Amino acid sequence: MTELANTFQAEIDAMRTELGSIPQEWADVPWRNGGWTRKQILGHLLDSAANNRQRFVRCAIDGKYAGPGYAQDHWVNAHGYVDQSWVTLLKWWDVEHDILAAVVKRIPESRLKAKCVVGDADPVTLRYLIEDYLHHQRWHLSQMFGKSPKA
Repeated sequence: MTELANTFQAEIDAMRTELGSIPQEWADVPWRNGGWTRKQILGHLLDSAANNRQRFVRCAIDGKYAGPGYAQDHWVNAHGYVDQSWVTLLKWWDVEHDILAAVVKRIPESRLKAKCVVGDADPVTLRYLIEDYLHHQRWHLSQMFGKSPKA
């Protein structure tokens, strides 16, 4: 297992604990005026996991990846995360990230330098894509804690 896989697992474990501490009463409350609810943010993170799992697997197998970007508002609306229960979304996040961590664990060190192109973006390495994925999850997790419903 690579150092990156160990870091990935540790970060996912820490985020899992943090997500579990978000009060259920906050789930339907936007993180800011006009913004997504915490349910929608969590759903967006689920979309990100699903999209990135494809990218990680394909790049690890083929030694390269080129594929579509992500139309976030359309995906969030299509899944109807706002109508899901908070408990269901948390369980879904747990399972999705167990699977994603298993994928990252199996990527050989040599494949971490493989080139990935997402949408119209410049090429990046698979390592960068994985590290950026964690950064993206963290960013949105901070949004969920950014403002309580009473603020």
